[in-house]
Amino acid sequence: MVQSAVLGFPRMGRLRDLKKATEAYWGDKISKDDLLAEGKRLRLEHWKIQKDAGVDIIPSNDFAYYDHVLDHIQMFNAIPERYSSQGLSTLDEYFAMGRGHQKDGVDVSALEMVKWFDSNYHYVKPTFQNDQTFKLNDDPKPVRHFLEAKEAGITTRPVLLGPVSFLHLGKADRNQNVDPITLLEKLLPVYEQLLKELKKAGAETVQIDEPVLVFDLPSKIRDAFKPAYQKLTALQGSEGPQLVLATYFGDVVHNLDVFDGALSNTYAFHIDLVRNPEQLEKVVQHLGSKQILSAGVVDGRNIWKNNFKKSIELIESAVQKVGKERVIVATSSSLLHTPHTLESEKNLDPEVSDWFSFATQKATEVAIIAKAVTDGPSSVKSELEANAKSWEARANSKRTNNPEVKKRQEAVTKEMHERKSEFPTRYDQQKQHLKLPLFPTTTIGSFPQTKDIRISRNKFTKGEITAEEYEKFIEKEIREVIAIQDELDLDVYVHGEPERNDMVQYFGERMDGYAFTTHAWVQSYGSRCVRPPIVVGDISRPAPMTVKESKYAASVSKKPMKGMLTGPITCLRWSFPRDDVHQSVQAQQLALALRDEVIDLEAAGIYVIQVDEPALREGLPLRAGSEREKYLSWAVDSFKLSTAGVKDSTQIHSHFCYSEFQDFFHAIAALDADVLSIENSKSDAKLLKVFIDEAYPRHIGPGVYDIHSPRVPSQEEIQERISEMLQYLKPDQLWINPDCGLKTRQWKETKAALKNMVAAAQHFRSQHSK
Repeated sequence: MVQSAVLGFPRMGRLRDLKKATEAYWGDKISKDDLLAEGKRLRLEHWKIQKDAGVDIIPSNDFAYYDHVLDHIQMFNAIPERYSSQGLSTLDEYFAMGRGHQKDGVDVSALEMVKWFDSNYHYVKPTFQNDQTFKLNDDPKPVRHFLEAKEAGITTRPVLLGPVSFLHLGKADRNQNVDPITLLEKLLPVYEQLLKELKKAGAETVQIDEPVLVFDLPSKIRDAFKPAYQKLTALQGSEGPQLVLATYFGDVVHNLDVFDGALSNTYAFHIDLVRNPEQLEKVVQHLGSKQILSAGVVDGRNIWKNNFKKSIELIESAVQKVGKERVIVATSSSLLHTPHTLESEKNLDPEVSDWFSFATQKATEVAIIAKAVTDGPSSVKSELEANAKSWEARANSKRTNNPEVKKRQEAVTKEMHERKSEFPTRYDQQKQHLKLPLFPTTTIGSFPQTKDIRISRNKFTKGEITAEEYEKFIEKEIREVIAIQDELDLDVYVHGEPERNDMVQYFGERMDGYAFTTHAWVQSYGSRCVRPPIVVGDISRPAPMTVKESKYAASVSKKPMKGMLTGPITCLRWSFPRDDVHQSVQAQQLALALRDEVIDLEAAGIYVIQVDEPALREGLPLRAGSEREKYLSWAVDSFKLSTAGVKDSTQIHSHFCYSEFQDFFHAIAALDADVLSIENSKSDAKLLKVFIDEAYPRHIGPGVYDIHSPRVPSQEEIQERISEMLQYLKPDQLWINPDCGLKTRQWKETKAALKNMVAAAQHFRSQHSK
């Protein structure tokens, strides 16, 4: 019998229930017990969904109140002393590491948060000390959740992040120099103890994720797998559960020699056959004689309905090689990256909704494929016929193809990607035109989205207020934001984006080729959820998207107004892209649409235009080589195509949600943006050294404070950060700005933080003007 498995399920609930409960707890509106009860309710609901779908192997410990990596940090007591010494409750200590804490005399910033591989999910980075120790906490969450499911009559497979990945994805704390992988010998006894406790609780199998196996790993990391898994696999049977080693987001062929060392002794091995179906042949050759293959054929990263015909053929190919009893049909990765259920979408066009599959539906898909292979296609005949009909309808739909878009793409020339002059000439004109001071201050774009804004937008969406009433409300919000910026004395203003629901969805709703959902939320980090639009066809811009609001803001502002756009790569990466057309084609379509918008903004009197590309790095293929260079080539071309149509006197900005550019700095430089703003407040300022090493000539705004936390940094703290930056950047290169947009913050903390930021900038301005 071929079994079915899900590697992980979305945490937030059908209607973002966890987000609402967590934020209510942070706002002192519900108690700790209320939050924990809601978490338990959601876990039981999600386990039941998968059981009812017919899934054989259901995960536990995939649920987290903030982040699953943060769960491991706390579970292993890898908690920096600045948190553990504050006397906080276990839950508040956990949230302090995730989002910072500034309350009741406690003032600590959050741990660094970075992208989870090439996804839009963010994890909290384990942060280690030179004298680091590990200790399993008294009530380990994986055991507790396994027993919780068991009590409900559901047998689950607990999920753990493996020891090598946990260490490799971490870093030394500031002012520490420990190499995380050298801590492996200290960490392994904790894993051994945890596995023994899971076995004692009744867990027969445990999924242990080692996703770093898809990377090009340094030898010290590769060498760590053998001693780690010799110890852990030795427990299988009498002392510990059977281990299912899981990889995802890429192929593992280049690391199969590591697999031969000890990983082939695990009970089962999971590979992602959505990303790399070609790896099946070689992986099977390296399986142990009795080792089970978990074949990830249902996409955990996108929303398209599975192609049953292709998946069944792939699984049957595996069965022919190892036998039915040694194959598991699985999702390619955790379903964390997909929306909860398609059943919530009451307003989707039936034509396109028939093409989609969300987490709940994907659970059914793995069960159907497993049954088809086990009992034969006739056992699921109606399901297979309906699936084939959906795929045929999508392939033949007129919604997917627009001849005018293709014609415009064919007319793109090399010259359309280049600005009129080099940066020194442009900068001379921009200085005369904009007249900005040294250390210019600005924000990244959005200001707090208040309850009033959300209510008015909701009323407009429902038709309860007219377009004219909504426009007047938005103009009022813009005037208020500009008045606040006047009061703060910022140098380059933004209009605050009160009309925008999301930095990608807003643009998608104004372009042809997209479909939109009502409840298809996906967790980005902590309680932050996004609702990615879905690219269903060729993309074009029928009309200006942002010009009206930006033009109005400029008309009531006494300082330069910055127009805010989301770049083509981010629009693509933070949508669910098409899987029937190469992403480079979709990116170029988006670039042409945005090029029109940039030119229209300039014509409307907007002479500072920011085209954000926070997703550029996450789109990088996980391994170095020709595929990475091909991606960077078309990604850079897309950005340049969108921005190169303006005059030299118009200043082009771009924003990035990271500061680790070492691996692809040549691409960042090739973007030719006049100003880069980057997320840097929780990163080591030494990362800025690359700008010196590469003689970067243009301007940079490394974030001086963390916007993911409600904590307000002092003026002195920001000045200290600026001083660190000036060790690597020239004064006339440096812009002063927050890490990212301020949409999720409250006004009180926003004003206080920006006031301190402007004061810090003015301090350095006065110093350098003497």
